[in-house]
Amino acid sequence: MLQPENITFVNMLGLTFLLAMASLLMVLPRKYALLPIIMLTCYMTLGQTVAIFGLNFNFFRILVLIGWVRVFLRGEARGIRLNKIDTLLIALIASSWLIYVLLWQTTAAAINKFGRAYDAIGLYFLFRFLVRDFHDILRFCRMTAVLIIPLAMAMGIEKLTGHNAFAIFGGVPEVTAVRTGSLRVQGPFRHPILAGTFGATLFPVFVGLWQQGKGNRLLSLLAVLSCGTITVASASSGPLFAFLSGLLALALWPLRNHMSRIRWGILLTVVGLELVMKAHVWYLMGRVNIVSGSTGFHRAYLIDRAFANLGDWWLIGTRSTADWTDESINLFDVTNQYIAYGADGGLITMLLFILVIVRCFRAVGLTVRALGEESPKLQFYVWALGAALFTHVVTFLSVTYFDQNLVNWYLLLAAISTASLSVQGVWTKERGLNDPLPVAAALGRSRFEAGRQSETPVFHADKRRST
Repeated sequence: MLQPENITFVNMLGLTFLLAMASLLMVLPRKYALLPIIMLTCYMTLGQTVAIFGLNFNFFRILVLIGWVRVFLRGEARGIRLNKIDTLLIALIASSWLIYVLLWQTTAAAINKFGRAYDAIGLYFLFRFLVRDFHDILRFCRMTAVLIIPLAMAMGIEKLTGHNAFAIFGGVPEVTAVRTGSLRVQGPFRHPILAGTFGATLFPVFVGLWQQGKGNRLLSLLAVLSCGTITVASASSGPLFAFLSGLLALALWPLRNHMSRIRWGILLTVVGLELVMKAHVWYLMGRVNIVSGSTGFHRAYLIDRAFANLGDWWLIGTRSTADWTDESINLFDVTNQYIAYGADGGLITMLLFILVIVRCFRAVGLTVRALGEESPKLQFYVWALGAALFTHVVTFLSVTYFDQNLVNWYLLLAAISTASLSVQGVWTKERGLNDPLPVAAALGRSRFEAGRQSETPVFHADKRRST
């Protein structure tokens, strides 16, 4: 059953689940504190909501609040220093909120954007507090791998029966949607595309787990198969294309030392296609029709109209994208994360969003270089985080996140930020700009060898590091 906004809907089963997760979040040690958050992400819909004075608190927002209470009571925020990813994200959220309020100039607009800012800042920095080193990153990956297997089984059953078991929590339909004869499974997510996106964007992370020792390989295999099941069950081209994009990014691992040339090659290819094609290069999206009934042309047309109406939204966004076209195509629904940031917050907000992504890619590259060949397993895992980031970048061309995928997104950003900070102390100006020293030499041979005994080097935030 779908629930309207500003109405409290909590059933006994959902309340029991929330109380159990909240209790676990308060009592578990920090290294397992992410477990209840991931469980809620995988098994709870956004249909369970508490409305207070016009403010909607779904169970995810409630759990984030409880998480922050835990962090401050235990002093787990100590030692956190802002890096460039953190500051860029804060600037993005501030710009998005301020410009949107200037655009609409209403209390409702301020409240609406406050909720989104709460989600972003609350989730990201909660993860930054709880994920402090590489062991924490690998641990959250293992926990997510375990929990995604039952989720894939439930969505597989939905694919066979056309009945969504998660409808008992509200927020999702009980009967599975059908398009051109295919059941579009969505499980606890708000849309089939978002369900498939959840599986596709986690796929590279679980592939990276394979390299972390023989004890992880069965779990990695099952998790990868689960991601494939969720992606295929959604019957949506976007997630399937994102899945293939993640596979491509992982396949580039042997060419990691030549990524600069590859990036230039891709840029020149895009420019060349733009010069020789009759239509703009983004209309290639309209030719992607992995699943029958896909709406690639609509997404390409949205990009086209965004460029054509740049003067309408570049400064402080626009109140309606429906005015971008005089044709019968409806552009009210902005199915593009980049354009959504631009439409709500102008060009500066869109560019800040892109800068966050660029900075994360840069952090991945520098971290891989800093780790060196002395820790190839950990190197590949950081590369897998970058591959997961790439799947999100591709997915953002066809969908905006407004459900549990926000948890997946901000947890990935926090993991990349933590990974980069864990080796940041090895950078030194004496060896040239951004020239890494070997991790073993920088952190001490004894610590490095101790980490080798557990197959994964132990890295902790260096007190000497700078932001």
